[in-house]
Amino acid sequence: MVTQLDSVEVLVVGSGWAGGIVSAEMAKEGRQVVCLERGESKAIEDYIHVKDELRFSLRHEMMQDFSKETITSRHFRDIEALPVREQSDMHWGTDTGGASVHWNGVTFRNLPYDFEIYSQTVERYGEEKIPEEMTLQDWGITYDDMEPYYDRFEKTAGISGEESEFGPERSNPYPTPPMTDTAITRLFKDSARNLGYHPFQFPSANLSETYENPDGQTISQCQYCAFCETFGCDYGAKSDPLVTVLATAKEHDNFELRTKANVRRVLYDGEQATGVRYMDTRTGREYEQPADVVVLAGFTFTNSRLLLLSEIGTPYNPDTGEGVIGKNYTMHSLSNMGARGFFNDRKFNTYMGAGALGACFDDFAGDNMDHTDLDFIHGGEVDCPQWGQRPIEHNHVPEGTPTWGREFKEKSLFYANRNIRVRWQVGTMPWQFNYLDLDPTYTDIHGDPLLRVTNEYTDQDRNIMDFGLELCKEVLEEMGADIIDAEESSLAEEFPNVFYGQHYAGGVIMGDDPETSAVNNYLQMWDAENLFVVGASAFPHFSNFNPTGTVGAFAYRASEGIEQYLENGGGPLV
Repeated sequence: MVTQLDSVEVLVVGSGWAGGIVSAEMAKEGRQVVCLERGESKAIEDYIHVKDELRFSLRHEMMQDFSKETITSRHFRDIEALPVREQSDMHWGTDTGGASVHWNGVTFRNLPYDFEIYSQTVERYGEEKIPEEMTLQDWGITYDDMEPYYDRFEKTAGISGEESEFGPERSNPYPTPPMTDTAITRLFKDSARNLGYHPFQFPSANLSETYENPDGQTISQCQYCAFCETFGCDYGAKSDPLVTVLATAKEHDNFELRTKANVRRVLYDGEQATGVRYMDTRTGREYEQPADVVVLAGFTFTNSRLLLLSEIGTPYNPDTGEGVIGKNYTMHSLSNMGARGFFNDRKFNTYMGAGALGACFDDFAGDNMDHTDLDFIHGGEVDCPQWGQRPIEHNHVPEGTPTWGREFKEKSLFYANRNIRVRWQVGTMPWQFNYLDLDPTYTDIHGDPLLRVTNEYTDQDRNIMDFGLELCKEVLEEMGADIIDAEESSLAEEFPNVFYGQHYAGGVIMGDDPETSAVNNYLQMWDAENLFVVGASAFPHFSNFNPTGTVGAFAYRASEGIEQYLENGGGPLV
């Protein structure tokens, strides 16, 4: 039996950056807000002195339990997709704050080119530059429109950074100075400059100094302990929803966070969303929570799956190109590779670090280089991260070294502090045949179909990767590495069901045309004006930059749109 609850003004599904920002902004406006989180209740106190590599890096305690719900994966449309069971393959966070708590903290802005990628590509190179099956489209908004929202998110998170030679224009400097330089980042930057490039320090949510944000929340100074990715920060020095927006929302009596609340359907009357149905995972009881406005702010996969299960919007058909829900799935997978250099006569403190400690250069990002004679579009960022090498997870030796025995032990000890990785992270373009839909075979523990990911790799992916790997090797040579091992992708032809990658986008994409997009530039659904879908699921393609800064910026824009919608008594936003 389903228990009916009293209606609220704003119902938010998911408590990560997207859901946390919307919850805080709506609570500050005096709206009655309920936020549903399917994971457990967590606070900073739960992560104090818990630098347990086995527990978090290898057993992935902060990730979703894939034995209960996962996705299925395939690299070709004519084969069966199989369930993803290894949490190391996909960091799908759970508990209060979601993936925004175990993130590294790298916080870029997209380039102006990204928001108008179709128009600018055609204008500069002609329509023939875009392959026939590449479903490239503009986002329906410009960088200038988004700049104030980027600025607002960076101030909320206290981002530490410095301007890039090739970065977009800013209305204000970063709220806090860049993180400290290290021997590794100095060597990388000096070498990049020697080659004629323009390096700078990562924009970081691991703060260089203690900071109080505009909402009055204090974020501590980073201690460079190296336990960021897959860990919660016990110092409160990594900006996340726990120390910022959720803390702000909880200061208001009109905000309620319900944990262990697994949303299974959005309720829809054919014109509007009337609420959601969710299960209390502690008791198994189901509830219907009505609301004036429903906000889906879950992980990319969660948002798409809920809309498909709830039959809201037209599912995407890869054969005809019609429909929008599930369209333009992209991720950083082959697009996040590089090379590792080994040094015989130089040692570094590689075990000190932070999730967003590092340096990079954007000379080849977006459309910063001339693509006329190149066999790909978009570009990449060359970077040198110093996340910190943890002793169990990281044990790098040159290629060809035996995986056990005396030689392995000797080289493992010798190169423990003598290796540096340089990466190439590129933009990922959408294709007609890369999409999300409901799996016809596999279900979750409740009997609902899993989400199926179909992601084929193309010559575009391989060509842009080959271009960047040469840059990585060039930089490592200039840095003085004695041995350079360039990484190679596991080809889809050999492992057609393996899911590898990070950063996931698309499925509920934005635009200015309901025929080719699911939401407008306030992330309001065309098919249900009181339903907003917030997160990277709205990205029509993936820039070469990490997504969180753009997710945060759009969450602030969506919050503005929701308040405008409620003030106006409904209607589409323009």
